[in-house]
Amino acid sequence: MQPRKPRQIARELALLSLSQLPANPKKLTEDQLPKLVLAAVRTLRSEVQDTLDNAVGELQRSSDRLLSSQTRATDVNTARTMVKEAISYTQTAINQLSAAIEFPELIQLANQDKEVSRYAIEIVRTVDEERKNIDEQIGTALVDWQVTRLAQIDRDILRIAVAEMLYLGVPNSVAIDEAVELAKRYSGEEGHRFINGVLRRVTQQQKQTV
Repeated sequence: MQPRKPRQIARELALLSLSQLPANPKKLTEDQLPKLVLAAVRTLRSEVQDTLDNAVGELQRSSDRLLSSQTRATDVNTARTMVKEAISYTQTAINQLSAAIEFPELIQLANQDKEVSRYAIEIVRTVDEERKNIDEQIGTALVDWQVTRLAQIDRDILRIAVAEMLYLGVPNSVAIDEAVELAKRYSGEEGHRFINGVLRRVTQQQKQTV
């Protein structure tokens, strides 16, 4: 597992920060921006504990299924099914523990690396100030859908990517790749494919307007 770069951490903090904003917020002041990012760091600390608790629960379910396969299975096929379920629970727990291991590093970088907090604040400020135009770009790229009907996490990931492409000088391909990675971590099972498709249509729209 390769360590993530400061801007990757900053995007994640920006995403967590945006999730704390009301649907129609007033313009943020310069004093509010750092506080919003700080609140996101605190959210991460809470996430670590929740993730560990969930992993413990999955391991307990795995143990229960293994015990059942030994004491309650009436035939080989039933026992095999129970063992497969136990393995699945264990794999889920391992994935959750892997995520929990990453959070302390993220929190440390957010607290110590000025580039992380600076860029996170810059993303949040840009999304806040340019939200109308950003949402128009996203809305035009959506097929038979509206920005306001998107899941919040998908909407915020798209906003970050479009803000980077339009206002922060990030190459389109980089912004899309980073958005897809964020979606893999935070969105639903098909979220990263949906976000990839929307952002590619956004870039096509930009080419047509040039």
